[in-house]
Amino acid sequence: MAKAKKIKVETGSNMAPESYYIKVTSDGPYLVYGNPPIDQEIILPNEEGSSWVYRKGKHFTPDPAHTALCRCGESKHSPFCDGSHEHAHWNPKETNNKRPLLEDAEEFEGPTMILADNEKYCAFARFCDAYGRIWNLVQEAKTEEEKEIVRHEAGHCPAGRLVLWDKEKEKVFEPPFEPSIGIIEDPGIKVSGPIWVKGGIRIESADGTSYEIRNRVTLCRCGHSSNKPFCDGTHASMEFRDGIPFADTDKEW
Repeated sequence: MAKAKKIKVETGSNMAPESYYIKVTSDGPYLVYGNPPIDQEIILPNEEGSSWVYRKGKHFTPDPAHTALCRCGESKHSPFCDGSHEHAHWNPKETNNKRPLLEDAEEFEGPTMILADNEKYCAFARFCDAYGRIWNLVQEAKTEEEKEIVRHEAGHCPAGRLVLWDKEKEKVFEPPFEPSIGIIEDPGIKVSGPIWVKGGIRIESADGTSYEIRNRVTLCRCGHSSNKPFCDGTHASMEFRDGIPFADTDKEW
């Protein structure tokens, strides 16, 4: 396991206990250590039909030693690996440049808050458009109600591509998460989303180095992201579906 002193932690995030980490294997699944809870996270809309909240669905029972999660997109036992990667048509190579997310982020400054955005990590969850595009809202937000909408939209971005600063407090806003994993389902566009890693769980590359620790990240599980191991929203354009039923029904949608 990589030494903690060599690990970068994004501003505003905290590293989970060392027992929690995810190992990206060179041509196979993600190996999850530390036994974090794993649940479906189903995106639900507001009254206007835009992504607004998550509802927990099916709970998955992980292996106490380590759990193998599919990253090729072909498993018939999603979200777990069933060995399908050995015959799947996919490229397992990690393509992320390992640069800290904020180094390549664009900033949008308003009277009370600053928003940093690294579009490369977009997981296409669409919370950023719920009550107006967040890039416009942050430049106008003054009242507490306006600021809360910005915080909500930024904080519900599962990939953490949106990082929000409070200018007065000089503090990064991050929703509090315990180490856990979500398997995102997106009924609004009828696709299955990425693996949502929460609470500062360390992601270790196949080469043994660690990616920057972040409070929330999304890992590709359709097998076709151009920013592996992270999600870039490709699951939406390829209409990826994992076939996992929701907890309260035997139907996929």
